[in-house]
Amino acid sequence: MTWKILIPLAGALTAPAAAVLLRRAAAPIPVPRAAALAALGMAVVAWRSPSWWLPVPCVLTVFAVPLALADLRHLRLPDVLTLPAYPALAAALALSSPAALPRAVAGAVLFGGLHVLIHWLAPDSLGLGDVKLAPPLGAVLAAVSWPALLLAAFAAAVFTALLALARRGGPAPHGPSLLLATWLAAIS
Repeated sequence: MTWKILIPLAGALTAPAAAVLLRRAAAPIPVPRAAALAALGMAVVAWRSPSWWLPVPCVLTVFAVPLALADLRHLRLPDVLTLPAYPALAAALALSSPAALPRAVAGAVLFGGLHVLIHWLAPDSLGLGDVKLAPPLGAVLAAVSWPALLLAAFAAAVFTALLALARRGGPAPHGPSLLLATWLAAIS
């Protein structure tokens, strides 16, 4: 049970490092907020996730919190965190569910390809950061299940529409919605 207490602490401790990287990428985030949200997210992960699956939602949380905060503040998903998410989530998936790796790879290609297509057809509706973030999230979603991938894609669209309404028609980033939908699927 001690590890369930240490997991939220570990999440909080990752926030300052992510904040340093994001500051260098000209997308600073508030460290106290990032630490609190990472700790809260990791507490939920520790409470909801079976131990064999724990690495996946933990790694996802570590990347999701600072990326969502950066996208909400700066309307961008900096490469300093999106690109390291690829090997980090791949390692977590390989450790947690090696049998699901072929499905995860297919999910990465499918979800990434869908986002490339949407960006190509309507470049103003989806940024390149969202396109870069889609493959590792698609891998996680497909590892959960094919229905999870479909539900998360729909949920992300709904969350982004709600965010656009909350911002009164101003620009609404899609990254936080993608991250939240994937995180919810990973802890379900």
